[in-house]
This record gives sequence, structure tokens and C-alpha cells, in this order.
Amino acid sequence: MASNVLDGHAAHGHAHGHDHAHDHAHHHDVADTKVFGFWVYLMSDLIIFASLFATFCVLRGATAGGPTGKELFDLSYVAIETGILLVSSITYGMVMISVQNGRKDHVMLWLGITLLLGAAFVGMEINEFHHLIAEGAGPNRSAFLSSFFLLVGTHGLHVASGMLWIIVMMWQIGAKGLTPTQTTRLSCLSLFWHFLDVVWIGVFTVVYLLGAM
Repeated sequence: MASNVLDGHAAHGHAHGHDHAHDHAHHHDVADTKVFGFWVYLMSDLIIFASLFATFCVLRGATAGGPTGKELFDLSYVAIETGILLVSSITYGMVMISVQNGRKDHVMLWLGITLLLGAAFVGMEINEFHHLIAEGAGPNRSAFLSSFFLLVGTHGLHVASGMLWIIVMMWQIGAKGLTPTQTTRLSCLSLFWHFLDVVWIGVFTVVYLLGAM
């Protein structure tokens, strides 16, 4: 009788362990699928930015007698913007390290710092746009400026979207903790944020550096 009871407990424990392993493997597969799907989205986003870059390169000389990039761009100002965004990439790296260590408080701290850096970047970009428009160099002045505002503005909108995503993640982590679902979402956000850094390096090089020459 006792042997039968022990065998029953062992079988139940084995079944429970098998179910747990199955659930873990299932979640891992779902997480991998979500990350892969997000990679596909980023590639489509990359095509959009490539089109905007190509448009800018074609129209960079179409100033219609208006100001050129050399007359408008302040490289020191843009260098500060670039530095802020690159530092935010490092702080988001700290977010993912904190996730791996299971430190919810550190995750929230680094997300907050990344959010502030993103806000500083967007604020400087808005200030740059305001300054250009005040000088009469708005997007309707020439094809060159239209393509400039479209490219840089699209990147700024993406950064603002990333900031909104960070706010949502901070709220969800505060309410639910570092669940596997939140970890997957943070991984996708990490891809998105680093992608924006890479795109901005292209903007800084093609638009500002070459434009100021």
C-alpha cells in the first residue's frame, strides 16, 4: 500500500516536472517568435529610412536659392544631440543587464534615465526645428529642406514612440514585476532603441557632416 502511494507521488511529481518543462519550452518558443517578428518590423522600418536617405541625397542640392546645409547646420549642437542618444544606448544596455540579474529596482532606474535622455534629445531636435523655421528655413522653403525635415523628423517621431514605450514598460513592470512577458518586451524595445541609434549615426554623417562641408 505504501509502495503504491509512493509510486503515485513519484508519477505525479514526474508529470508536474514534465508539464513545467513543457510550459517553459513553449514560452521560450513564443518569445523567440515575437523577437523574430520584431526583427522583421525593423527591417521594414529600415527600408523606410533608406528611402528617406535616398530622397535627401537626391534633393540635397535643390535649395531653390535658399540656405544650404553649410549655412544652417551647427555641428557642435548636433554633436551634443548625438552624444545624448549614444549615452542613452549605454543606459538601455544597463537595463538589459539588470533584467538578467533580476533587479527590478535597477531596471526601473535605468529605464528612467534612458527616458530622460530621450526627452533631452527630442527637446533639442524640436528646438533646432523651431530655430530653422524662425530663420525662414522651414520645410516649404526648398526641396532640400523638405527632405531634411522629413528624414530628421521621422527619426524624432520614432524616438518619441520609444519614449512612450518606455513609459508603458515602467508602468507594467511596476504593476506586474519582471515577468517573462515583460522581459521579452524589454528585449524588443532594446532592439528598437539601438536601431534608432544606428539610424541617427547615418543621419549625423550623411545629413549634418556632409551637409556642412
